[in-house]
Amino acid sequence: MAVKPMTRSTPPGSGTAGAVRAVRWLPSGHQPVFDRAGLTSLAHRTREELVVLDGGPDSSLGLAVGGRLETGSGDGYPVVGLLPPLYPERLGDPRFCAAHGTRFAYVAGEMANGIATVDLVVAVARAGMLGAFGAAGLPTRVVATAVDELSARLSGRANWAVNLIHSPTEPRAEEEIASLLLERRVPCVSASAYLDLTPAVVRCSVVGLRRDRTGEVVRARRVMAKLSRPEVAARFLAPAPRDLVRLLVDRGQVTEEEAELAACVPVADDVTVEADSGGHTDNRPMTALLPAVTAVRDAAVREYRYRSPVRIGAAGGLGTPEALAAAFAAGAAYVVTGSVNQCTIESGLSAEGKELLAHADIADTTMAPAADMFEMGVTLQVLRRGTLFASRAWLLRRAYDEHPSLEALPISMRDKLERVVFRTTVEDVWEQTRRYWLDRDPEQVVRAERDPGHRMALVFRWYLGQAGRWAITGERARRTDYQIWCGPAMGAFNRWAAGSFLDDPANRSAVQIARNLLEGAAVLTRVHQLRTCGLPLAPEASVFRPRPLA
Repeated sequence: MAVKPMTRSTPPGSGTAGAVRAVRWLPSGHQPVFDRAGLTSLAHRTREELVVLDGGPDSSLGLAVGGRLETGSGDGYPVVGLLPPLYPERLGDPRFCAAHGTRFAYVAGEMANGIATVDLVVAVARAGMLGAFGAAGLPTRVVATAVDELSARLSGRANWAVNLIHSPTEPRAEEEIASLLLERRVPCVSASAYLDLTPAVVRCSVVGLRRDRTGEVVRARRVMAKLSRPEVAARFLAPAPRDLVRLLVDRGQVTEEEAELAACVPVADDVTVEADSGGHTDNRPMTALLPAVTAVRDAAVREYRYRSPVRIGAAGGLGTPEALAAAFAAGAAYVVTGSVNQCTIESGLSAEGKELLAHADIADTTMAPAADMFEMGVTLQVLRRGTLFASRAWLLRRAYDEHPSLEALPISMRDKLERVVFRTTVEDVWEQTRRYWLDRDPEQVVRAERDPGHRMALVFRWYLGQAGRWAITGERARRTDYQIWCGPAMGAFNRWAAGSFLDDPANRSAVQIARNLLEGAAVLTRVHQLRTCGLPLAPEASVFRPRPLA
């Protein structure tokens, strides 16, 4: 909330003798504070209106609560400014909360392979936030079961979502998930890792479009796109491409009326700017990326004359109150957390994996080849400390880049892969891989049998995929192979939580983490407001320690 300045004839620090003040504050039960400890204490009382006071001849500034205001000269303290109550609910864009039915502009993101579990989504949704189920990497039947459970447990609520991930090597799987989300009437689709628009994500945006009684175009579901490149943002901020919409019409998946209305609205309702995050990331700094995508949004509003702009949120590196406060201050309509939710009691990650995360520091991450986009050379950010996954994954990447097939691998390299990485023979890995793809997408097997390079890629992807699952199941024999998606936010969170009740893994619920991050962000925002009034707050005023919050 904005500070309300009061008229004064002299600036703070220039003396007050003989000056005329427009408004004065008189105490009523509570005396003002001017000392360091008192200022810090009042600065953290964000749910009360604060009055910034000029202290008199020495021109020191102070704070007060309560009391009464009078105009004109007389007794009392000259008023420098008024700060209205600042609740965590007021951080971000209220339009986000209205659209998604949330109390807070906060999203617990869709950590893949079900790490963002049904329980996690239910917990944060019931606490007034938006929860997204981590459907990426899961078979369609498993996602269907999760969606049915979410629909039942969150009946009547719209503040939950399911992930739809871009799958360039498995378009059929992407289409199946999109069909499922439409059939089950999932209220929000969280689209991630997209490099370009696909029929599946456009279908989620367009199906169900209609006009209400006022003529406004209304969606059947909301689409939230998470991305890290302005050029990709431009595609989600524009209306759906006509050729893709026409393809869907020709397939019978979109009606002519829906196709017509698709030209009136952007593909996404919300665009999440993903900075230096865990998993798929371009490692971009938030302060550089968020303004760039916001500018793309503003240009799209002007070009397409949208009645209301797409909301721009922030993700990546958000593990402390300072990070959230900075994101909101930079203009984020909402924030999305990911890495920090993996260590929660509701997370689908194994106890062993959570233990590794609990010891992570800010620099304990690295980039490694991604399983889902291995052949494209795409990488993702993972935990480095306590696991050798990254180095072993890069060994596979080098082998793939330097040799055309499994048969062409040098004996020494093949032996190292079987002994150190696979811990079994290449033939055994291929047999497991073949059975998997015959069940999931037989075309992959057909292609592998005629393309040795693709067969090698599938074999290498076996390890990359299994490493993520071992971290979820807690396979003790494979602890050094755990693939845990993680950004620097996890290390920052651990440093912030050290010595507090959140230091204990048993207390790390998704809701407690979220509430403390938001509460702390509100406190830090208030401290910044006070400093802009000229208040000389001590450094400890900017410290918010985690505490159990109702």
